[in-house]
Amino acid sequence: MDQPANTTHFGFRDVPSGDKQTLVNDVFHSVAQRYDLMNDLMSAGMHRLWKQAMITALNPPRGDQSFALLDAAGGTGDIAFRAAKDAGAGFRATVCDINCDMLNVGRERAAARHAAERVSFVEGNAEALPFPDRSFDAYTIAFGIRNVPRIDLALREAFRVLRPGGRFLCLEFSTVDVPGLERIYDLFSFKVIPPLGRAVTGDAESYRYLVESIRKFPKPNAFAEIIRSAGLSRVSWQRLSGGIVALHSGWRL
Repeated sequence: MDQPANTTHFGFRDVPSGDKQTLVNDVFHSVAQRYDLMNDLMSAGMHRLWKQAMITALNPPRGDQSFALLDAAGGTGDIAFRAAKDAGAGFRATVCDINCDMLNVGRERAAARHAAERVSFVEGNAEALPFPDRSFDAYTIAFGIRNVPRIDLALREAFRVLRPGGRFLCLEFSTVDVPGLERIYDLFSFKVIPPLGRAVTGDAESYRYLVESIRKFPKPNAFAEIIRSAGLSRVSWQRLSGGIVALHSGWRL
């Protein structure tokens, strides 16, 4: 059945397009303090390998040349800190997130790591980034694009703020393509993750939404077309861990 006009998905529910951001904000306000712990528990630590694959693809320069990264929807700073660790003295990262609680966790982590000079945190909406055109050498977004109400706008904003020659990288949950794994993955997702969320964060419903949102996200080839429509070139993607995750790439040329 076609989705009604002026609505979007919030998990398996159709909601008014204008309501999704508030609902997503409520999810991340609820889970912010234990977000990284839950990532470890839900993925058995695999999220660290997936994120490192993104950093390897990013390949930030290790010398003194300047390099500006924008990490969108990256509130706790995980991608930015990983990139800074691999990069040289000229590297700077800006983490932009719409959720102040997630950003506060990121700022606390930056202070603890003595990384505040290299990683900064800005509250902003991925659909209307508060940065000038052609400001960044790379744009990353890890497990955040499916929470954006209007993905096409966020991708156009990514294109806008990238400099010519800039790299776009998106890490997102995808479609399992290994026979037999899909059933196991579904059972774990729907029967284990929400109760785990309740035990760790006191909130099962937020994790039920996160599981459902994965199933509503476009398949990799369809998402690649959306990326191309935003103006990015040389679009490609690769499956990781049997298709549980996909790493999407594009360039502003």
